[in-house]
Amino acid sequence: MSHTDIKIQHYIAPGRRVHLAGIGGVSMSPLAEVLHGMGLAVQGSDQSDSAVVAHLRGLGIAVHVGHDPGDIEGAEFVVRTAAIHDDNPEIAAARAKGVPVFERAEAWGAIMRKYENAVCIAGTHGKTTTTSMTTHIFMAAQADPTVMIGGTLPMLHSGYRVGKGDTIILESCEYCNSFLHFFPTVAVVLNVEADHLDFFKDLGDIKHSFRRFAQLVPPEGHIVVNADDLNAMDALKGLPLVTFGLGENAVCRAANLTWDHGRPDFDVVADGQVFTHLSLRVAGLHNVYNALAAAAVAYVLGVPSWAVRQGLEGFFGAGRRFEYKGEYNGAKVYDDYAHHPSELHALLEMAKSLDYDRVVCVFQPHTYTRTAGLFDDFVRELRLADLVVLTDIYAAREKNTIGISSRDLVERIPGAEYCPSLLEAAELLRGVARPGDLILTVGAGDIYTAGEMLVSSK
Repeated sequence: MSHTDIKIQHYIAPGRRVHLAGIGGVSMSPLAEVLHGMGLAVQGSDQSDSAVVAHLRGLGIAVHVGHDPGDIEGAEFVVRTAAIHDDNPEIAAARAKGVPVFERAEAWGAIMRKYENAVCIAGTHGKTTTTSMTTHIFMAAQADPTVMIGGTLPMLHSGYRVGKGDTIILESCEYCNSFLHFFPTVAVVLNVEADHLDFFKDLGDIKHSFRRFAQLVPPEGHIVVNADDLNAMDALKGLPLVTFGLGENAVCRAANLTWDHGRPDFDVVADGQVFTHLSLRVAGLHNVYNALAAAAVAYVLGVPSWAVRQGLEGFFGAGRRFEYKGEYNGAKVYDDYAHHPSELHALLEMAKSLDYDRVVCVFQPHTYTRTAGLFDDFVRELRLADLVVLTDIYAAREKNTIGISSRDLVERIPGAEYCPSLLEAAELLRGVARPGDLILTVGAGDIYTAGEMLVSSK
């Protein structure tokens, strides 16, 4: 077993003082709570005040607004979010004083060593939904898990919870090899595809990263993998695997699969025996796989079958995963986080299986490198919709050094419309929406606001 860096382990101890730079972030605020609960003296800073910051202050955690070198005073080590770079005043001050600076993923990796069960859910797509499903199962089983999800789960009213049980469940991202800082006892690999090509060299490099992730699991642990994903199986070949899928050879498989208005109903068969029966409230074949992955985790950890059924049949989706936003002129408006061609395929195929006259897809591409690297795949998948609207590419962490534009996609998709801004997209939708339409706002950026503008303008 090998990790990129485990030095932080020596600092995660009661009484130590830690400064969290970017403490209000989606995975930094739960980190602050967990460290606080472990007896560390936690302080931090964030760019602005927020409800999250107010909550942390209510716990007795000192939070400064803005980033100032003096904010790290007294800290024995610093943990930073990925958005905080070396030129940040606090990081520069820490370096000058010889105060160690660690990445957020390193801190989570050190923390998970305190848990008997560390369930790390990875894959190119499906992570948030599967982590959410797994959370539902463990909550149904009253296991009181600690949870870290990259999105909002309605059950939690947030993306995390701090429990007192022996299980931690984390969404685990491959970008920049961050999941190699983790110490999983159960590693889940949902799928492996080309993505994040601004960091990885190619698909082979990505496969190598996922293999290293799986190899972090100790001999007594479990590697849970999608048997129907060829890249995942190739990446992990030769390792001891617990497989899930639709085929007869999968350890955990779906049998007697039927559909009701796009929603699946099936038996979960584990090691040849019916483990439980599921009637999912979320649609699409991709959610069969997500549910099988979550059920497989429960199975190998001895969670009772009734909790799997109760947990999954009470799951109505995670935030920004086919999330209902409202109605406009008789059209139903949903939002989804899909930003990879495979995610688009799963979303649009599922949408077309529902009882709508037209599927209108308003897509905001996410990052220039992904759009350029997977351009033909995006064109192919977007053509599945009846009407496509493209907004400008969401830059995220990048600058457009490639010279690519959403206009390039529009030129390849018959009947597609280009709206540079979200305001223009919402205005176009007001003109085309009609009863019987399913309108999807899609992407990992701020495209959801276009749908919100639309439904609020009734």
